[in-house]
Amino acid sequence: MKIRVFISAAYLSVLAVVLSCNVKKYIPEDEFLYKGAELEIKREADIKGFDAIEEELEDLLRPKPNSKVFGMYVGLWAHYKGTQEKPGFINRFLNKKIGEKPVYFSQVVPSRTEELIVNRLENRGFFYSTTNSEVTRKDKFAKVDYTVTISEPYKLTEVEVVRDSLEIDREIISLMEETTLDSGSRFDLNKLKYERTRIDSALKEKGYYNFNSDYLIFEADTNISDSARLFKLYLRMKSNVSKNGTIPYTVDSINVFPNYSIDENGDKIDTVNLDGKNFIQGNDVFKPKLLNDYILIQKDQRYNPRLSRLSSNRLSSIGNYKFVNLRYEELESSDSLGHLKASFYLSPLTKRSVRAELLANSKSNNFAGPALNLVYRNRNLFKGGETLNLTGRIGYEFQVAGGEGRKGLQSLELGLSADLIFPRVIFFVPIKEKFSYSVPKTKMSISADYLSRGGLYNLNSISARYGYFWNANQYAYHEINPINLSIVNLSRTSPEFDRILENNPFLKRSFEQNFIAGINYTFNYNKLNDRFRTHGYFLGLGLDFAGNTLHLIDDMLGRDDGKFVGLEYAQYGKADLDLRYHLNIDKKQTIATRLFAGVGFPFGNSRSLPYVKQYFSGGPNSIRAFRIRSIGPGTYRPENFDINSFFDQSGDIRIEGNIEYRFPIVSLLKGALFMDAGNIWLMNENEALPGGKITSDWWNQLAVGTGVGLRVDIQFFVIRFDLATPVRIPYLPDGERWGNTFDIGSKTWRRENLIFNFAIGYPF
Repeated sequence: MKIRVFISAAYLSVLAVVLSCNVKKYIPEDEFLYKGAELEIKREADIKGFDAIEEELEDLLRPKPNSKVFGMYVGLWAHYKGTQEKPGFINRFLNKKIGEKPVYFSQVVPSRTEELIVNRLENRGFFYSTTNSEVTRKDKFAKVDYTVTISEPYKLTEVEVVRDSLEIDREIISLMEETTLDSGSRFDLNKLKYERTRIDSALKEKGYYNFNSDYLIFEADTNISDSARLFKLYLRMKSNVSKNGTIPYTVDSINVFPNYSIDENGDKIDTVNLDGKNFIQGNDVFKPKLLNDYILIQKDQRYNPRLSRLSSNRLSSIGNYKFVNLRYEELESSDSLGHLKASFYLSPLTKRSVRAELLANSKSNNFAGPALNLVYRNRNLFKGGETLNLTGRIGYEFQVAGGEGRKGLQSLELGLSADLIFPRVIFFVPIKEKFSYSVPKTKMSISADYLSRGGLYNLNSISARYGYFWNANQYAYHEINPINLSIVNLSRTSPEFDRILENNPFLKRSFEQNFIAGINYTFNYNKLNDRFRTHGYFLGLGLDFAGNTLHLIDDMLGRDDGKFVGLEYAQYGKADLDLRYHLNIDKKQTIATRLFAGVGFPFGNSRSLPYVKQYFSGGPNSIRAFRIRSIGPGTYRPENFDINSFFDQSGDIRIEGNIEYRFPIVSLLKGALFMDAGNIWLMNENEALPGGKITSDWWNQLAVGTGVGLRVDIQFFVIRFDLATPVRIPYLPDGERWGNTFDIGSKTWRRENLIFNFAIGYPF
């Protein structure tokens, strides 16, 4: 059965909907279906920012009429069919998913809309504007035409602060020097509200704890010219403002409760005073000297809400506390200032925990299987918020959807790792960090792993890392590891794997360089998680350099053997760029896109990247119409897709682009339509992989695939099923790469062209 059969069926379905969408017969006798409104705007003169004003007025035309699809009331038709007597299952289902209740003209009040339009224009400075409406009823439908005549706007001459002798008046005058209310600007109520909010925030940061934006009032005087529409603004404070709203406050005392609990024994509580802060705790849970650095507010300092908020953020980011509460209490005052007591109530998490995790893993390389993790955690090892994680792991994996000749590939993995995280900067010289948003953390890691891959080889590895990570703000994340060491020992290779290495000197070389010593940096800027944001962005940058310091030591010692303490080391530079953009059409529909570009430069004693650092393409998080590692490099095609080609098809360069439309189906089940494109290439020529080196026409070597997907979207995770097919195959002869017969009825075609992917989580 060819694809044209499905196109014909789809065409007939659309035609059936078109013929069935006559909703006129369902409209009640005494009603007219509301078709919407048209707005005509007449202007006396050119208006700055007219497009925004027009859009604002258009938005006032309520209610909105029923939506149309290609000129048809599909949703309204579904509602009428689904609410009739004995509608049937299909009609009920369509009504539930796409049905729209009818909007009748009886729900429309044109006079009320006219009032809203005039009021909105007055708020924007167009006083004395006029509007009228005309209703047209025809053949059970009705619409409204609004005509608006916009008057010349009133423009500002100057702003004067009506002052008293209070200190706060001088502060307001100073703040008004940075006002957005410029001379000649149009009257705009939104700008006046913004100014009040701006002044309120600025005064609070100057210590005015009880001040409120409602205390300020703008008064406009329009009687300053008979020939032009001008106005003068007066800013003053309301007369009924209490005294405590107009005086600044200072922080007289700061109390910190590092082990706050209603069960704490009050008889054992002790107080330590440090830098004007009282650290009050019974058992010595957190060292006051260390905790003091996280608190930015100081004794005898004026109240500052920004420093208060940042202090709470920093204490929360330690990772040691379940709750962080800061409370201010007003104190009795005998002078002209207000006085506050600040109290930090810190409720710690459980210090020690042991957790066993039984996992079902699905990896980006199509390996899946069970794993067991045993994790011990100590959240306050040295009473300074340090976190120690000890993890033991055992896992068995087998490759699913591996393709012909790759089935049966499996692995056994054993691992032991330790992480020690300090919620501060640990350096060989003391460093006082200046990051106010959150606390930079120091992480020391060491791990040992054993991997047995399908009887082909055993791989032993030891790695150690020392670095820092922090959040610059709620969107930006940084991580830098100046020390990143990895020793990989390939042992017990099978004759079959030895033949693979002998046939590919580049691959053999990438396994021989078993010592990696370098530095890496990661930066992420993430604005994807807010579903209420129409435009979501993600920028990921990764830099990885290895071998340069060791090579410098070799030069200083007069050696050129490319070894360090008897181990051959790798030299390379690597950079990754990950760009993502999500267009959230509404809360349930998203168009997600991604562009990934990565390049590695082997140099010095390296002709290729170490195997563990190379790129591959294809699979559930890559180009889903191709099996794992079955694309590239370049136009290379192995003679047989088997375990031999599994190792060959990796490269030094990767370029990939993806687009996916995500939409709801029913309840927790969501659907997707997607298209992926990309490939990998080698930086240097490899005789064993002809066509693998990148060339100037790399764009003509991209693999392209498309498909559909289902997602079981539970609140905590997503189970993903994707079915894809290739539409462009890069290893075919030039001129034959595009196209697909789409012969769904052929078992051979389905086996070779339908790729099923299973994964956890969204691909991007």
